[in-house]
Amino acid sequence: MSLLAQSVIFLAAATFVVPLSKRLGFGSVIGYLVAGILLGPWGVGLVSDVEAVLHFAEIGVVMLLFVIGLELQPARLRVLRRSVFGLGLAQVFITGGVLTLLAQYWIQDWPAAVVVGFGLSLSSTAFVLQMLAEKKDLRSLAGRASFGVLLFQDLAVIPLIALVPYLASAGAQETTDMPVLLGLAKSAAVLAVFVVGGRYLLRPLLRLAASAQMQEVFTAATLLLVLGSAVLMESLGLSMGLGAFLAGVLVADSEFSYQLESDIQPFKGLLLGLFFVAVGMSANLGLLLTEPITIVAITLGLILVKTLVLIPVGRLYGLTSRDSIKLGVILAQGGEFAFVLFTLAISQGLLDTELTGRLILAVTLSMALTPFLYLAGIKAGGAMSGKLKDKRPFDAVADTDHDVIIAGFGRFGQIVARILTMKQIRFTALENSTEQVDFVRRYGSKIYYGDAANIELLRSAQVDKAKVFVLAVNNVEVSMRIASVVKQHFPNIAIYARARNRQHAFALMDLGVAGLIRDTLLSSIEFSRDILVRLGDTPENAQATAALFREHDEKTLQKQHAIHHDEEALIQSAKEANAQLRRVFDMDASALADTAAG
Repeated sequence: MSLLAQSVIFLAAATFVVPLSKRLGFGSVIGYLVAGILLGPWGVGLVSDVEAVLHFAEIGVVMLLFVIGLELQPARLRVLRRSVFGLGLAQVFITGGVLTLLAQYWIQDWPAAVVVGFGLSLSSTAFVLQMLAEKKDLRSLAGRASFGVLLFQDLAVIPLIALVPYLASAGAQETTDMPVLLGLAKSAAVLAVFVVGGRYLLRPLLRLAASAQMQEVFTAATLLLVLGSAVLMESLGLSMGLGAFLAGVLVADSEFSYQLESDIQPFKGLLLGLFFVAVGMSANLGLLLTEPITIVAITLGLILVKTLVLIPVGRLYGLTSRDSIKLGVILAQGGEFAFVLFTLAISQGLLDTELTGRLILAVTLSMALTPFLYLAGIKAGGAMSGKLKDKRPFDAVADTDHDVIIAGFGRFGQIVARILTMKQIRFTALENSTEQVDFVRRYGSKIYYGDAANIELLRSAQVDKAKVFVLAVNNVEVSMRIASVVKQHFPNIAIYARARNRQHAFALMDLGVAGLIRDTLLSSIEFSRDILVRLGDTPENAQATAALFREHDEKTLQKQHAIHHDEEALIQSAKEANAQLRRVFDMDASALADTAAG
């Protein structure tokens, strides 16, 4: 079959199978693996030369390592240093050590056991980050911790890839320690020359390409940078991926970093997908029939070991039991870099194809089980969180000498608190999330755990002594419940509330709050004002336009509040308000023109 025909087959498989996999909640990586299984010898057998495809598709991994290098900016590492070099370091070394000992007991070859143990300790960056993004869980404590661990794992891949040839040499009987040490010294010298030379050569190359002001020329320069670095390292006896990674690191803080990542992204995505397809084609599904107990034991053992290591490590790191369980199940699978390490180990004679076939199949199955493990972990963590909440009583509010109560201490409430602190106005903050309370307290903020809708907690916090109650809760239902309780039992306190939208604002206005602000209203108006200035309007006119819009919108909100239960009347009111706003702006523009003419 021709290369063009194979390309059409791969593109067709990706086009149909991957979207179906994502729709079913399994993610794109599983889709590519399934597509490979369908195309390979255990499926319809349309592609026969799997090794050639796998070798070509390794360019996708090379590009992935280049992108990882681009992301390693010093500022980013400083922000994530605790989760990366604390939690991530502990996870890789503890999990890798345990799995290496188990592998040594199984295969009786310590260099191979090191590759197997640390290869299986790595989780799937592509799979996990995509799953967390789809579940909108990246910003949770468990999500941030997972990202830190994955970032360290990506860093750990580089020395592991560089180490494989020397482990293979160490495993050979005829090889002494001296050649290995000489090889390491040679590698160190090559890397030093590459880093120093790259610092002076790579940026001038990119500036030369950019000076042409042609997108295709800069894209060609990007591919030259990635593939050239990879080929250079391979010709010197080192890993292609190591060369691409170092090239990415060398230009990470340059003015071209974002453009480089943008240019390489389509190639990386397609070739990395092809790599997963090739891995799927090479997966020996016959082992499930001939060695089902062995394959299931490796898969479940991998998941169990990683989960049991990550849960206590997460607790030591400061995560709650709920988030530690989530962390454990999120990172319990094997990863795509295991495929890379095992494939490299085969080429170096460190692993045989039979053992590698078992490992690749086990990693593939562990990845396929991850969505189900995630759902199970959410339920288990939620149940444990519920038990912990029952055991953890609301905090006793020690200092009740305050002027303001803040209910909800997320981004909104924290900004209010910072301004009050600047003006030396005393406040008490209440937050119903134990995770948020523990997180905020690390930064020295005064905050108490408790449900602001609980009347006993409000009385113990002596709300009646405060002048203002700031309702900064994000959830509409919870916000309304708190507002109702405060208005009923403390009618003299002024409630200033955050509203998610107009309907939420109408409901709060029904309760008679003293003041409210809708999310993103002021920021959107300010943003629009800056856009008008950019488009040529004067700052004074833009400010007047923004003020006019806000005034009209506030009046419209008050009018619509009286009819917000009647949907048809509300729709008609919105149409009339838009027409009226247009007339007001026209009159205002005419007045400004007359003034200028006079």
